[in-house]
Amino acid sequence: MTAVRDRALAIVELLAHNVHGLPMSEVGDRLGIPRTAAHRLLTDLKETGYVKQDPNSSQYMLTVKLASLGLSYLSATGITDAAQPLLDDLAEASGELVRLAVVEGDDLIWVAKAQGARTGLRYDPDAGLEIYLPATANGMAFLAALDEERALSLVSRQGMERAREMGPGAPQSLRALMAQIEQARERGFAVVFDAYEAGTSAVAAAIRIDENGEPIGTVSIAGPSIRMTPERMEVLGPQVCECAKALALASRSSPMFARRPSAA
Repeated sequence: MTAVRDRALAIVELLAHNVHGLPMSEVGDRLGIPRTAAHRLLTDLKETGYVKQDPNSSQYMLTVKLASLGLSYLSATGITDAAQPLLDDLAEASGELVRLAVVEGDDLIWVAKAQGARTGLRYDPDAGLEIYLPATANGMAFLAALDEERALSLVSRQGMERAREMGPGAPQSLRALMAQIEQARERGFAVVFDAYEAGTSAVAAAIRIDENGEPIGTVSIAGPSIRMTPERMEVLGPQVCECAKALALASRSSPMFARRPSAA
């Protein structure tokens, strides 16, 4: 029973990162599941309303049911109600994309955003759910808020290989990454230029409920590198830090963070 449940969850997570769907054979092959078992699990998920099948391509993809459950959960925690006005204000002030991520176990997950760019170049990526820590401002802000041992364990878990396929500003070695993390600690916020992808840059700060606790999330401002210059980052950095502090205060009433442990 456990194996079946784990396989079903693995399929859901795989499809969540492939919004245009995948054929049954590829689902099975990617997850190392026999194709007959993959077909059976996809049929079960389809019958329960979590997966649908494109009649033209036979691709399997998630329905909005799972997203609806996630949004309902976030709404019930109160975090989106508290956070959205703060994100909207920062987006309006910066004129760029503002995003909120929360820590879930060892992962940093996107949960909300606000777009401040109304005309001209806009940065609004489909970045998936989980944040790649070594090549994003959010990831570096998160890692900078941890002790070195914990930060290294999370980087080891995700690996540095993906960073080598990203933008020219992505760190190409663990040494380079740790140097950027140390800079973020000293500065109080993380900055990346052309790291996640060429032509986009970002600044981010960690959200802490208390000074000695691990971060509960991150907030960032991202936009085209032509606008996100080093000089502008120095202006936006303190603004994103102030937003992080406001989000920390707002999150105190959310049951999602009520029992987060603090560092000793």
